[in-house]
Amino acid sequence: MPLTEHLRELRNRLGISVAAVLAVTIVAMFFAKDIMDFLTDQVPRCSNEDIANNTAENCALLQQHGLTSPFATYFRVSLLAGLIAASPVWLYQVWAFIAPGLHRNEKKYTRAVVSVGVPLFCAGVYFAYWLLPRATKMLLSFTADNATNVVTVEQVLDMTVRLALAFGLSFELPLVLVLLNFGGVVTGRRMLSWWRWMVVGIAVFAAAITPTDLMSMIALQIPVTGLYFIACGISVVHDYRKGRSAAREPELSDDEASPLDLTPEDIEPPERVTSASLDDGGQRLNGFDDAT
Repeated sequence: MPLTEHLRELRNRLGISVAAVLAVTIVAMFFAKDIMDFLTDQVPRCSNEDIANNTAENCALLQQHGLTSPFATYFRVSLLAGLIAASPVWLYQVWAFIAPGLHRNEKKYTRAVVSVGVPLFCAGVYFAYWLLPRATKMLLSFTADNATNVVTVEQVLDMTVRLALAFGLSFELPLVLVLLNFGGVVTGRRMLSWWRWMVVGIAVFAAAITPTDLMSMIALQIPVTGLYFIACGISVVHDYRKGRSAAREPELSDDEASPLDLTPEDIEPPERVTSASLDDGGQRLNGFDDAT
């Protein structure tokens, strides 16, 4: 298609995606308070008795500051729910826009990325939500004696979203490494030789994105490091199978030309055409008809 047709198709698919997100966001606004309660349940609340007895060191008061803060948080939660719930629609629109320009093997790899990447991302998000209440209790344990920690709903939501995205993207590391191996960019043995740097890099990344407690850092580092070694194992097995296949049927690299026999051969003399249906009364030149 010409460029204008591509831009028109992109506009239509963006319109469908935005309409789907807005429709789900409007529906989610009716359940926004339930969603906020679900996300903030991880914070241990202080009761009036805890505050009166000065025993509120391991809990917090959940508050919202400002006149417009409740509505802004209400809308942010609804929009976030709309983006997540409408993801099948806008992900399909992205795929439908890109798919016509892909080869068959590229479509195969793309389907594999989606089928493996989505469960990995969801596993990372679930792991973050499982870890968050434990990390919250750990952080609140550092509250000074005879003091009450005041936490806003916005802080809880920002921390939840940040950790969910960080854990979800971290769990995509083995998929990226396997794709690099399948694409011939790096071998499994080469990938495995990086293990010292990878372990240190994962530890630094985990310390940067998780809360300040050591437990959260270790909880992220251990599964991501395990996924890295699983990716190395898959890559080594793939390289082994690829080497055996190449030994049986040698394949050429992408930039290597196949051997061709370019020796010129003699042209055979022309043959006369004989046909029972050939009109003998037609014009011929040296025994050949016009069609020949």
